[in-house]
Amino acid sequence: MMTADPIWITEAQVTALLTLAQAIPALEQGLHWQAQGQAESMPKTMLQFGGGNLHALGARLGDYVGTKTWAHTEGGTCPLLLLWNAADGQLAAVIEAFALGNLRTGGTTGVATDWLARPDAQVLAMAGTGKQALSQVAAVLAVRDIREVRVYSPTAASREAFAQRISQEFAGRKLQVRPCASMAAACQGADVVTLATRAREPFLDAGMLAHGCHVNAIGAIAPDREEFRQDVFDRVDVVAVDDLSSVRNLSREFRTRYGESWHAVQTLSQRIEARARRPASADVTLFKAMGMGVSDLALGVELLARARSQGVGRAMPAPVKSKPRFFDAPVVA
Repeated sequence: MMTADPIWITEAQVTALLTLAQAIPALEQGLHWQAQGQAESMPKTMLQFGGGNLHALGARLGDYVGTKTWAHTEGGTCPLLLLWNAADGQLAAVIEAFALGNLRTGGTTGVATDWLARPDAQVLAMAGTGKQALSQVAAVLAVRDIREVRVYSPTAASREAFAQRISQEFAGRKLQVRPCASMAAACQGADVVTLATRAREPFLDAGMLAHGCHVNAIGAIAPDREEFRQDVFDRVDVVAVDDLSSVRNLSREFRTRYGESWHAVQTLSQRIEARARRPASADVTLFKAMGMGVSDLALGVELLARARSQGVGRAMPAPVKSKPRFFDAPVVA
């Protein structure tokens, strides 16, 4: 059987092919396959340089293997997802992955919120107004009937501008959107709390959280960052993570709490496989996301299937081996 020529899928094509609402079930399916042993992630790696980070992660999922890599710098980033056919190692696709990353990160929050937040959740507290924040809000809106969104940022202009952006983006949902000058004010009575910041010191403590709330902590993905204080763990009845290896290696919050004993920490895929939704008696539930290859690959494979069925993507010539040169050719007199 001949392998199809590889294709290049652009950012614009990614957003045309897949919505966040469509990404959520694809991500959940990927987690289901992971729990059944049909998918696995390779450990996430990161190199810190100056003010930037070089990241790489990857996975096997079904007929494909792939890696996503990017450099996060003060000047920006340009992530790419590469897919290869698992059977013969040939390149299948190159996918521009900034939008894909937003869909993956936001969509994973959507899956976690669907499984761990109260079904009647109506109030979302959103901490952070950066590049991931809007997809984080959208993900919670996709799985819960949210009526009010509170926005917290330490910068007044940022929280006010982002609150206005939410109102405009989701105008059809008749949301009440309110900027808050403190995290405590944002959390008061909130059913879902999402943290998506680059904070180096924790700004959320247990006393701010309402009974019955669910917390998504997705911002602190490097050892020099931290979003919530250790006393939050004291109130948590369920703690789930996307990738245990990455959390153990890179999350300061979790490494401080669990040290060498991690038996209390489950993966989200384990809970999905066990059909274990939020316990009715739970005080606080917590989900920690670091980003993992299975999630990126789940969306990459979905995008590739949609692109091929719709004739989307720029055809690329398959790489052809070339014999290396060992020395310059001798000069002939």
